[in-house]
Amino acid sequence: MPIHASILDVARPTKLLAGCVIAMLLATATVSRAQDSNTAKAHALVEAAIKMTDSEKAVKLLWQATDIAPADEEPYVYLGMYYNSKQDSEDLAKVYQKLVKYEPNAVSAWLNLGEAYMSFNPPKTTEALPYFRKAYELDSHSSMAALRLGEIMAQQGDRDQAIRYLHQAAGDPTYGAEANKVLTQMGAS
Repeated sequence: MPIHASILDVARPTKLLAGCVIAMLLATATVSRAQDSNTAKAHALVEAAIKMTDSEKAVKLLWQATDIAPADEEPYVYLGMYYNSKQDSEDLAKVYQKLVKYEPNAVSAWLNLGEAYMSFNPPKTTEALPYFRKAYELDSHSSMAALRLGEIMAQQGDRDQAIRYLHQAAGDPTYGAEANKVLTQMGAS
């Protein structure tokens, strides 16, 4: 086989591969522009919802925003504030269940989902526990996750784990007082 034939054989797949790479880059850019466009549309819905005086219509716009740009945290924050202000724990949990579906690596989403279950009366600690565990798994330095894990472990009678998590949270200026209170109640301060 002549040398020039093998060069052509190598060049054809390389050109084909380069064409595929270019097509993939163009498709990625198109998807990125569409996502940016969806995020802009979702933001516009959030802005409109904020200005509304009719809460029901505003909430509908916020849910629409989560459908248009499901990974954009902004509408979830406002939905969370709304349902929290209404003490609607069930819908609050639904907000963050949807967010973690689209943002599974967002520690704050898992923490908020756990907090949603803690907002029930009485708190649904068994349901909240896996969400705080997931937040802690994603960020083992999360003092809030450590605090909630420690509190739940203490309630469940797992003293050693409770103390471990609570001591971690006790070093945080935001959560330290609450962690120390539980440690004191346990006689472990």
